[in-house]
Amino acid sequence: MDLQIDDFYKDAAAGLLQLYQAFPRKVGLYVEDLIGREEPDEFGLPSKRHQSCFGALLWLADEGYLRYESTIHHDALDQAVLSEKGFLRLSRGIPHALREGETLPPSVRRVHSTLAHQLGEALASRHSERVARLTRLLFASNLLGASDTV
Repeated sequence: MDLQIDDFYKDAAAGLLQLYQAFPRKVGLYVEDLIGREEPDEFGLPSKRHQSCFGALLWLADEGYLRYESTIHHDALDQAVLSEKGFLRLSRGIPHALREGETLPPSVRRVHSTLAHQLGEALASRHSERVARLTRLLFASNLLGASDTV
């Protein structure tokens, strides 16, 4: 089992959601806010878990999901914001996100069907398999014909 990949999915989703909730403002995206406090190793270097989370954030930037102005040591991305690609992927409606027959106002249906909302629920419920599935869907270049809700 590739536990580091499950951590990657969780870190990527949590980081992108934090930026989505602040959008369009630029914010500091701190590793500690995403994974909690990790003690440095015996040499004072960040833990492997901390380094992995920071690496996930840098990867998201390299792949065009977010932008940032600088890093704060190995602790954060300063002045981070979602890119157009990240925003559109998170705000896009996903098929079958809502239960059949659920009667909600159109604006609530639109929000609840977004990938951002679905990822937030999966993270809150600590459902790692759902987080992984939804994060992979976020990275898919074509969201299976899902329509934009922006």
